[in-house]
Amino acid sequence: MEIDLGKLAFDIDFHSSDQLVAAGLINGDLHLYRYNSDSVPVRLLEVHAHTESCRAVRFINDGHGSPDCSILATDVETGSAITRLDNAHGAAVNRLINLTESTVATGDDEGCIKVWDTRQRSCCNSFDAHEDYISDMTFASDAMKLLGTSGDGTLSVCNLRRNKVQAQSEFSEEELLSVVIMKNGRKIVCGSQSGTLLLYSWGYFQDCSDRFVDLSPNSIDALLKFDEDRIITGSENGLINLVGILPNRVIQPIAEHSEYPIERLAFSHDRKYLGSIAHDHTLKLWDLDDLLQGSRSTQRNEGQVIDSDSDEMNVDANPSKNDKGTKRKNASNGHAAIGGSNNFFADL
Repeated sequence: MEIDLGKLAFDIDFHSSDQLVAAGLINGDLHLYRYNSDSVPVRLLEVHAHTESCRAVRFINDGHGSPDCSILATDVETGSAITRLDNAHGAAVNRLINLTESTVATGDDEGCIKVWDTRQRSCCNSFDAHEDYISDMTFASDAMKLLGTSGDGTLSVCNLRRNKVQAQSEFSEEELLSVVIMKNGRKIVCGSQSGTLLLYSWGYFQDCSDRFVDLSPNSIDALLKFDEDRIITGSENGLINLVGILPNRVIQPIAEHSEYPIERLAFSHDRKYLGSIAHDHTLKLWDLDDLLQGSRSTQRNEGQVIDSDSDEMNVDANPSKNDKGTKRKNASNGHAAIGGSNNFFADL
């Protein structure tokens, strides 16, 4: 299935239990679609939420508020605004992820990461984690650690219990654009601007333990965990691959979205569909059974990390300045959106 969005999309998200998919667009619009295998996807809502671009969109379980620079809460059924939280970040918001039923995390263009209580509409944690834009984040729930990648070429580990940046990697030679946790919490995989996958061992974040250099000559803009041993990658050239980690190998190319960069990848709630957006202004829904031809396996719990709050992890509190350009800063100011079973939230 293919949806013509009409504009560049920065993010997509699927509802956790219904056949709904949402997209945030460069012009600040939020689109909500209903899809099924028997008919063409139908647009349910088109909300012009922001005067600037909407870079992140999320459904959440709780029906009240959320944070960013600022956040707009929109009812999924009616499209009407519910609430707004202004000036939550000092810079444009670039990423947003769900942590728990009542908390989300946001990252901005100046390297700041914040954690928010969506019920209290207040900031729980704030981390000056990076010197450049936050490109991606992931959460190790058992360890209560939030991992972020940045255009400054580093990986950070934020300790939510201690409210501190507990570890930060050395600068790599390229921007880090995406991150997932694999191998039952033992390995962290980062996609880079050069097309190399950098692998870090949990607890040893200062330098990567392995590199997968033969994957792509193009940047790896999106990573999606398939199971503990495999990931799906989206590249700048529009290719989507199923990739094995340790041993590192391209298992099979599974789709070609277009010749334009893949922006984001996501699974539907039942993992029947893989959603992808690229710079060709389309949202594509791929049937995973058709794509993978028997390569499925059950995804195990991410974040089964044996960890403590020990400060013996590698920490570099004052990394040297990296002046690489950032892809995100070529776009207009960013905003984020999140939503729930009955509500949809967007920042402005």
